[in-house]
Amino acid sequence: MADIRYDGRVAIVTGAGAGLGRTYALEFARRGAKVVVNDLGGARDGSGASQSAADKVVDEIKALGGQAVANYDSVATVAGGENIVKTAVDAFGKVDILINNAGILRDKSFVKMTEDEWDLVVSVHLRGAFCVSRPAFNVMRENGYGRIVNTTSGAGLYGNFGQANYSAAKMGLVGLMNVLNIEGAKYNIKTNTIAPVAASRLTEDVLPPDLFGKLKPEYVMPLVLFLASEANVDSGMIFNCGAGWYSRTAIVCAKGVTIGDGKRPIAVEEIQAQWNAIKGLDEAKPLGSVAESFAYMMPLLS
Repeated sequence: MADIRYDGRVAIVTGAGAGLGRTYALEFARRGAKVVVNDLGGARDGSGASQSAADKVVDEIKALGGQAVANYDSVATVAGGENIVKTAVDAFGKVDILINNAGILRDKSFVKMTEDEWDLVVSVHLRGAFCVSRPAFNVMRENGYGRIVNTTSGAGLYGNFGQANYSAAKMGLVGLMNVLNIEGAKYNIKTNTIAPVAASRLTEDVLPPDLFGKLKPEYVMPLVLFLASEANVDSGMIFNCGAGWYSRTAIVCAKGVTIGDGKRPIAVEEIQAQWNAIKGLDEAKPLGSVAESFAYMMPLLS
């Protein structure tokens, strides 16, 4: 296998001041990429700000002979997202790779969650990915090349107690990926999403202590770097990863059952009678767009 390199490529990593983001940034630089290290420098709950987190990673990269610049903007505003991309363009001339990694937590059971706790988490994770991806996507589209990696979570894909805000935002990132996959296809922009399980400040009191030390960010990093490489030609996919385990997860549509002829009324009792067939996942498969789901209904619509 040929070495995967990023010589001549420019990568933006949000939330790169520590944990997963730092690990990505260091490896991108080690393999030849020019890196924008973005980090607001706030606490795990989103409070505060400091330039030191991003600066330390930039210093690490430069000490290893790599090229990097720091950016301290919040991803949660349009102006911040535009400035993150502007930092890349001003320093290195373009953007080839975007890793949407920045995140915070405000965990609370659903009935106790406040509006502010909901809004802040959704703003950083989901709005943040929009704010940075849109200007980056424009640059990638002009250049006819791009790789975007979103970060979802098992909490978003499967649910987790006390994380309604985080889970909703993380599932929203899958929807964003689906659209970028479609709109970026003709421009060679590949967008994928990972659901990592790794030791970080966001998972320090979520994961059991005996597991925390084993779930190193270095086990997530290789998948992210592959998805961000020229070697990757797949797009619109979700991948679980942690501790050296990698697998694909997908939202699928089953064949289901047809009731009636598309003209007559359908009774509630008919749904009840066919419930096992309706809820079953026989012949389930991923769909490439909402338009593909209409294929199942076309006999009733013609």
